[in-house]
Amino acid sequence: MRLYEYTMAPNPRRVRVFLSEKGIQVPTVQVDIAKAENREPEFLAKNPLGTLPVLELDDGTYLAESMSICRYFEELQPDPPLFGTGARERALVDMWHRRMEIEVFLPIAGCFRNTHDFFKGRLPQVPEYGEVCKQTANKRLAWLDDVLADREFIAGDRYTIADITPMVAIDFGRITDIRIQPEQKNLARWHQAVSNRPSARA
Repeated sequence: MRLYEYTMAPNPRRVRVFLSEKGIQVPTVQVDIAKAENREPEFLAKNPLGTLPVLELDDGTYLAESMSICRYFEELQPDPPLFGTGARERALVDMWHRRMEIEVFLPIAGCFRNTHDFFKGRLPQVPEYGEVCKQTANKRLAWLDDVLADREFIAGDRYTIADITPMVAIDFGRITDIRIQPEQKNLARWHQAVSNRPSARA
C-alpha cells in the first residue's frame, strides 16, 4: 500500500490528518504538481483525472478522492470514529462535512484556482469568479462562527472529519488572504483547538 500525494496541496493534507488521527502510517510517494508530474502518463494510468491523493492498494487497486480514501481507512480501523457512530451521528457528521466541503472548502479552492499565479497557464482562470469565491468564503466563515457558538466541534461534541476539512481549507485560504476575522471568536477558538492537535502537523 502507498499514498501518492503532494505536501503543499490541501486535499492530500486532509488524508494525512485523518491517518494521523487514526494512528495509521502509510508509505507516501510525492507527485510534484508544480512540475506537472500528475499529468504524466505514468500517473494518469493510476488516476485519469490527474488529481491527488491516490491510494494504491496491495492488490493493485487505485483509490482516488480524499473522502473515499478516508472512508476506506474508517472501515479498516473504526476507532476513533471520525465519521460518527450509529445512524443518527453518521448522518449528522455527513451533513456537516458536506456543508464544509461545499460552503467553505470549495469557495476557498475556487479563489485560489482563479486568482493565484500558480494556475496561470495551467488552467483557464476567471479572476472575477475568483473574487466572488473569496467573498463567498468570507461570508461562510462568518456563518461558521455563529454555528460554533454552542458547540465544541463542527458536528457536535466530538472531533470528526467535519473538522478536518474546514481546518485545512482555512489554513489554505491564507494564501489568498481569506482569514478568520478578529470578531470571529468562536471560529478562532475552534481553529486553535483543532490546530493544537498533533494530527494538524501531519
